[in-house]
Amino acid sequence: MITTVTLNVAIDKSYVIDELKPGQVMRVQQCTKTPGGKGLNVARVIKLCGEEVLATGFVGGHAGAYIEDLLREQQIRFDFSHTAQETRTCINILDSNWNSTEFLEPGEPVTEAELQDFLGKFAAVIEKSDVITISGSAPKGVGTDIYAKLVSIVKEKGKKVILDTSGGLLKEGIKACPTIIKPNREEVEALLNISVDDFVALVDGAKRLQQKGIEMVVVSLGKEGALLVTEDAVYHGKPPKLNPVNTVGSGDSMVAAFAVGLARNLPVEDMLRYAISVSAANTLTMTTGSFKEEDRQNLYHQVTINRL
Repeated sequence: MITTVTLNVAIDKSYVIDELKPGQVMRVQQCTKTPGGKGLNVARVIKLCGEEVLATGFVGGHAGAYIEDLLREQQIRFDFSHTAQETRTCINILDSNWNSTEFLEPGEPVTEAELQDFLGKFAAVIEKSDVITISGSAPKGVGTDIYAKLVSIVKEKGKKVILDTSGGLLKEGIKACPTIIKPNREEVEALLNISVDDFVALVDGAKRLQQKGIEMVVVSLGKEGALLVTEDAVYHGKPPKLNPVNTVGSGDSMVAAFAVGLARNLPVEDMLRYAISVSAANTLTMTTGSFKEEDRQNLYHQVTINRL
């Protein structure tokens, strides 16, 4: 089983409109509501991949109860810690040209008592899982060392852990040496305090991160796929050229696929190919953090993997 951690859960709303016109009343043509926050996107994709998944993190209020109802409908198991504050809402506006404009609420504060309650039961929640993913932002009231603490708990249990976050949370989190991290180019620059001007410099930066004790560093490259660095090798995986419908959730889909790859003990190259095919398939659907298996299968053999 795989456990996904989402400390800053959200109700994700996608609005489809004709054109975004600031200062004007706009009619929404289509509205989709999904349980959101990066880790819940990961959970949804893991289930689509055919693996058992358990979602944990914080939810609160009527919005939190609504998210639990949506997860029940999707048959995704959960074990959340509950807060006194309402869970946030995030909005993604898609126009007729498929341009995406996102409004992300920060999330209400978590009290120290609520945080300690979550930390106290975290080890028990992950007991039956082989792989744990930790994704996204943290709500107010949570220190930047929270993910380092969670990674350490996971590793003490002898389990594998993927960390996908940014800023101070990522900088502190990598000190605990997760199994996989998935920064983008800008996050590599921020972590190492360098400027990455070309692909060679990006590879070198990823190698430097891997040498900090991280088993695999995956650098997401958007339509150019992903770079994967291990102790022994460097790989570049690239999907075929696509006409994307909605790219939101593609990074989370990649994290989910890597978690599935770890759970299945796939060879590194197969894991990268699988992750890129799942991520690319996500761009072909309107729903955030979703894909059609036929799309993934068609894309799988079109992904190119080069060992550098």
